[in-house]
Amino acid sequence: MPRGESDALIANPEGGIERLLEIMARLRDPQTGCPWDLEQDFASIAPYTIEEAHEVADAIERQDWRDLERELGDLLFQSVYHAQMGTEAGLFTFDSVTRAISDKMVARHPHVFGQESRDKTAEQQTADWERIKAAERGAAGPARVLDGVALGLPALTRAVKLQNRAARVGFDWPSTDEVVDKIVEEARELAEARNRLTEAEITEEFGDLLFVIANLARHLKIDPEAALRAANAKFTRRFGRIEDWLEEQGRSPADSDLAEMDALWNRAKREEKDSEAERR
Repeated sequence: MPRGESDALIANPEGGIERLLEIMARLRDPQTGCPWDLEQDFASIAPYTIEEAHEVADAIERQDWRDLERELGDLLFQSVYHAQMGTEAGLFTFDSVTRAISDKMVARHPHVFGQESRDKTAEQQTADWERIKAAERGAAGPARVLDGVALGLPALTRAVKLQNRAARVGFDWPSTDEVVDKIVEEARELAEARNRLTEAEITEEFGDLLFVIANLARHLKIDPEAALRAANAKFTRRFGRIEDWLEEQGRSPADSDLAEMDALWNRAKREEKDSEAERR
């Protein structure tokens, strides 16, 4: 694109996705682009992509819709970034990326874009989705049960996806009770053996325990990542109240002790419960 047209498009607030694509192309221009952007590749940008996805989830968790708008833009920019690098390497383009996802969505929703009936439950539609995905993997060549579960997923999410795949071929505990029993067993083994195991062995045992906890989340139909994010937010909120109350006395947590902070923690819990009761 001629420089004048490029400048005009970049300056146009109504330029839409074409404006964003041109901004990205200019950032990666070998002659006039940003030195930092020019040094990046797929691997170096991937952590930012993951971070932006988490920030989208965080904005949703906080129900901050203005922030969600910004974070969705940041996440979209990551797709544009990878597409620009793909274009430069002759691997793919933004148009081919959008064509591929459009084709996939149409193919995986035959009840919307095809002749199949929409008269099915969400669970049936999920099962159909997985069936179509399995057929796509099969068409690409022989595949094993756990193939295609992305390595870059958050570990808890990947654990659930691996377990779901195994469960579809019958490798699963029949009920939640067995999962809970296994959690108790793994926790006991870790507690009893922690003083005689090597650091690597303790890490392995702890990983086993987390894996089973992820399985419990799956059986309870809970997203473990969302549950842990909520627990993190609760901890942050309650510890913040401890700091508030200590600050009123001209002190900080470093000036307190566990007994006092534990009492304040319980006070924060009661405060939250009372506030929830008032809202009901």
